[in-house]
Amino acid sequence: MAPATRPLLRAAALLLLLLAASRQTTGAPVANELRCQCLQTMAGVHFKNIQSLKVTPPGPHCTQTEVIATLKNGQEACLNPEAPMVQKIVQKMLKTGISK
Repeated sequence: MAPATRPLLRAAALLLLLLAASRQTTGAPVANELRCQCLQTMAGVHFKNIQSLKVTPPGPHCTQTEVIATLKNGQEACLNPEAPMVQKIVQKMLKTGISK
């Protein structure tokens, strides 16, 4: 590898790390890895703002059920599966067939 490209690669790697770190907002899922995607959860969002819903049962990657809503504005939100509002949203999405 040419010596001139090494600083460019380091800068690109640093930029990717900064972008990944800035993505860690409240309720936002983490990248697909062998760990829990939701570090923090929200009690709920308005049903009309949800485009799709993904429910991940506990498994080797994570010991807790995860509910990830993709909102109509493109953002993803981790929802607390124990919250009564989230349970109602999941049931409603299953009835309408919109879930992922």
